[in-house]
Amino acid sequence: MKKDRPKIPYVDVARQHAPLKRDLLAAVEQVLDQGAFILGPQVAEFEAQFAQLVQVPHAIGVNSGADAMILALRALGIGPGDEVITAVNSFVASASCVALVGAKPVLADVGHDYNIAPAAAAAAITPRTRAIIPVHLTGRPADMDAIMALARKHNLFVIEDAAQSVAAQYRGQPVGSFGDVNAFSLHPLKTLNACGDGGVATTRSAALAEKIQLLRNLGLKTRENCVEWSSNSRLDTLQAAMLLVKLRHLEAWTEQRRANARFYRARLAGVAGVQLPDDPPHLRSVYHTFVVQVDRREKLRDFLLARGVGTQVHYPNPIHLQDCAKELGCKLGDFPVAEAQAKRILSLPVYPELTEAELETVASGVREFFGA
Repeated sequence: MKKDRPKIPYVDVARQHAPLKRDLLAAVEQVLDQGAFILGPQVAEFEAQFAQLVQVPHAIGVNSGADAMILALRALGIGPGDEVITAVNSFVASASCVALVGAKPVLADVGHDYNIAPAAAAAAITPRTRAIIPVHLTGRPADMDAIMALARKHNLFVIEDAAQSVAAQYRGQPVGSFGDVNAFSLHPLKTLNACGDGGVATTRSAALAEKIQLLRNLGLKTRENCVEWSSNSRLDTLQAAMLLVKLRHLEAWTEQRRANARFYRARLAGVAGVQLPDDPPHLRSVYHTFVVQVDRREKLRDFLLARGVGTQVHYPNPIHLQDCAKELGCKLGDFPVAEAQAKRILSLPVYPELTEAELETVASGVREFFGA
């Protein structure tokens, strides 16, 4: 039997699109009329606006966040025999992209903020290490001062996995502007979301930008001259056109997510059994997810669902415990912080379209469960 949809679903993309539908359809109609479906003018315009957002000279639209990461690794010449360090608690794509270019993902434990712990990353460095991939998980920037210092000390590349963190900032500087090449996702559930798949690679290097532009388009330098074997990873013009509409709303959406996080933090402060994410002043977290740690997580999820509130867990199984990671030789107990968090983390609805009454329903449900 199909379960009824929660009255307050964990995500509600349709609610986001309702007030934008006319503008989105007009953008689609423009592309249909012009007929430039592959690398049309909207792609270049979106890339220019995204580069301005991230405050870098170059943004290259590709067909997914995973491909942005793969092309970043390829552009930097990372492949067989190389090792790349990344966070053990991220979505599996952060590590799988490394494996897909023939390199070895090396996992590191995380801190209380769910981001890679610089000391753990340092301990994982070997003579084969070529790069570090910090993941700005939940939309909260990683400790970029420490990560960049570590990279400089050991002559390593930095590739920011900014999939969840469009418009986030570390000490006033946008994420995606620190690393050598950086990867963003525009998946429908991200904070800047396509109506399908999409991604962006960002860089300050003109040479790396040119390389990624080549790699995303079958290695074609011109239509008649292919200079390198590669695949098709172009951002679709239709998606770029709709993303240009959404970019106009990104700042308002981001601030509303942050306001929703403040609401939860105020209403759930002091509730025994609930650990809230902090919000340091030097970070602009964008709350792709609002993650709490709780006792009796599954019982709380059932309790909230019975009251019409949907929740998610990001992510219940750290990468080293995935079947695909067996070849890495890791085992339960190797990453105690991430493993402990995985048992307690819970993502509450935080999307911008939530009303204050809906936020109160969520918060009141958590408070009631814990007897607050």
